[in-house]
Amino acid sequence: MAAPIKNKVKTSFTLRGVEFKNRVFVASGTFGYGDEVRTLVDVSRLGGIFTKSLSWKPRAGNPPQRIVETASGMLNSIGLANIGVHTFIEQKLPYLRALDTRIIANIAASSLQEYCDILGLLEEQEGIAAYEINVSCPNVKEGGLNFGTDCSMTGKITASLRKLTHKALIIKLTPNVTHISEFARAVEAEGADAVSVINTLIGMAIDIKTRKPKLSTVTGGLSGPAIKPVALAKVYEVAKSVKIPIFGIGGIASAEDAIEFLLAGATAVQVGTMNFVDPAISVKIADGLATYAREHGISDMGTLVGALDADLKFSVLQSWL
Repeated sequence: MAAPIKNKVKTSFTLRGVEFKNRVFVASGTFGYGDEVRTLVDVSRLGGIFTKSLSWKPRAGNPPQRIVETASGMLNSIGLANIGVHTFIEQKLPYLRALDTRIIANIAASSLQEYCDILGLLEEQEGIAAYEINVSCPNVKEGGLNFGTDCSMTGKITASLRKLTHKALIIKLTPNVTHISEFARAVEAEGADAVSVINTLIGMAIDIKTRKPKLSTVTGGLSGPAIKPVALAKVYEVAKSVKIPIFGIGGIASAEDAIEFLLAGATAVQVGTMNFVDPAISVKIADGLATYAREHGISDMGTLVGALDADLKFSVLQSWL
């Protein structure tokens, strides 16, 4: 009989009956469709891959310049460029379903019906463990305002999609609202299994020589280490407001960053912008989490979730909720 493994750490967790081997994922839009990095990363060591956003028809996205480097981060205005859900099913899903990790399909749409159509089509396919719904999209039928900044519409999308699937439904929330916790409560009430917190912050950059914006769309989404303090605060706010799991996102570049998110209340984390710097960073972070747990005598990574020691008589957060 083999000797028992000492200091074995439980890294897995379960969401709607599906087990994920660890708590580190790669964020949508930062890892392509998974096949682009097949020679660079052992994805079997990840909790899962959140695919690049999928719309009903292919999208060319915004014209260049659509990526700009900023201090400790980057601005992007890709415009949800993607190959479309039909091409994804034909050309990408066969490869993805053969991987030894979970696949979460990210859905982006410009109308409620498009969200439903995309999810309905994906429901007919094998190999998808869950769905992440990007509500930071323009609602073309309502003047172009983002779905994710309208609490009632975000709830309506969740309720409509909940009727179409028994798989885990994860709603990716925008931080560009007054109280993100209100949106988290709304989607929890309508049947969401989890939320992703946060999507990018609105930002801009200017070329002082030309006196023109550096992005073709003037503003774009700010990501990277620069937004980590904001993301942590949003995760903490949401964790105090809902009971469903949180996927923490925003500037995660190390195992230490990921641990901060877990302590703030995230069940798992998604690594985004740093994938452009080091495609294997997510695996290194997963290894770092396991090492931290062993060094601190932690047998289950789940015990770190929400374990922040913040017993304060007064918190500014309380005035936000």
